[in-house]
Amino acid sequence: MGAGDLTLKNDPRVLPFGRFLRKTKLNEFPQFINVFIGNMSIVGPRPLVLNQYNMIPGKFKEKIKLLKPGVTGIGSVIFRDEEKYLDKAGQDTQIFYTEEIVPFKANLECWYYDNTSILCDFLLVFVTIISIILPSIKIYKYFFSDLPKHPLFNSE
Repeated sequence: MGAGDLTLKNDPRVLPFGRFLRKTKLNEFPQFINVFIGNMSIVGPRPLVLNQYNMIPGKFKEKIKLLKPGVTGIGSVIFRDEEKYLDKAGQDTQIFYTEEIVPFKANLECWYYDNTSILCDFLLVFVTIISIILPSIKIYKYFFSDLPKHPLFNSE
């Protein structure tokens, strides 16, 4: 049922209340406990399960594993509605995720590694909040114009 580790737009495993939590991103709130404990940061790459980590191309892994996982990050902002990209992929969602989304997300996280600063973190928190409130505005393009490009994701 569903697409394994991937959650698609109309995934039958997600109940109506879960859809609300996912849409408003309230499902992410328990991660602040991990931030308080020190297992996570506010900004950084999303925590990954092992099979997702293993999908990351080797050239990106070294930088990514040096970063503490975060509640938000540049990959989270750009892929706020990852389901819509997966929905466009048709029946080959796993292949699309592995060959297109994972390498691009990894490239974005390496960009973050290379550009880490307190200002970048504050901007990412601000951009995350705006993206949740006004999801149709791609505000990250105004603050992070030097992001890696991908024809499938930057044409919007």
